[in-house]
Amino acid sequence: MKDSDALALVLAGTTTPEQITTKNTWNTKNLTSRLGTDFLSAASAASMVAPIIAIIDRSIMENASGANTLANSVKSSLRTLFTRPHTILFSKPTALIFCLYGGTYLTANAVDTSFSTVNNKPASSVTAGTTKFAASSAANIGVCIYKDQVFVRMFGPPGVVPRPVPLASYTLFALRDCLTIFASFNVPPLLGPYLDKRFSEEMKKRVSGLYAAQFMAPAMVQFISTPMHLFGLDLYNRQATGPGGAVVTMRDRLDLVRRNWFISSVARICRIVPAFGVGGVVNMKVRKNLMTKLE
Repeated sequence: MKDSDALALVLAGTTTPEQITTKNTWNTKNLTSRLGTDFLSAASAASMVAPIIAIIDRSIMENASGANTLANSVKSSLRTLFTRPHTILFSKPTALIFCLYGGTYLTANAVDTSFSTVNNKPASSVTAGTTKFAASSAANIGVCIYKDQVFVRMFGPPGVVPRPVPLASYTLFALRDCLTIFASFNVPPLLGPYLDKRFSEEMKKRVSGLYAAQFMAPAMVQFISTPMHLFGLDLYNRQATGPGGAVVTMRDRLDLVRRNWFISSVARICRIVPAFGVGGVVNMKVRKNLMTKLE
């Protein structure tokens, strides 16, 4: 817009000098501190949830492979956490989970900061577009596939020499993660206002629709994504031709998925609620509080 045109609009009373400036500038105020806030928020959330998620992931892997039952695996890990906490807190599985969720939160935060910068929005603004979904999914899937590869070899069938994870398993793991990411980062901003309209005034005093959606959406989608997870694990744990020439059929695999679907879905909900429920809310609140101070 030319200066003469802008002046004409101001004189005509249709806009203000501040609005003219807003249309032609980015919001770069405290940008370095805002990026630091993105990192701090992500790290705070990831460090809080990483140990418990590592324990649950291990139990799911061991249960699927037959190495241990889900309950016994969780009990054993919790016993270790209380008696020798350093062996859990500073273990490779916990470090991988920290990198996985820290990287995912950080990517989502960085997209929000980029959006607020380019569109001259307040620093605490958030978005729910395809860019956020694509970036968060790419970050999550990249690290998660490596994490699953390490976990399936560490906690796979006992006495079996680790082998390459098949491409089909990677594909199923990627689809599983895309569903979870979409439900965790894109659904809550859309579902939150819908829930707010239907909450009673008393309910609104206790919890906002956005925070409720942050817990509900990623948890409920596990009933859809868990079969993909179990099928991918079974493709690794049981080769198409087993010992003695026994053939593992599609029916065999689907039967295993059916038998383990509910308990594994519940276990993954217990995993996702800390990861994207508690972790998501912690990341959201820390970021919002700090960003508001930088506006």
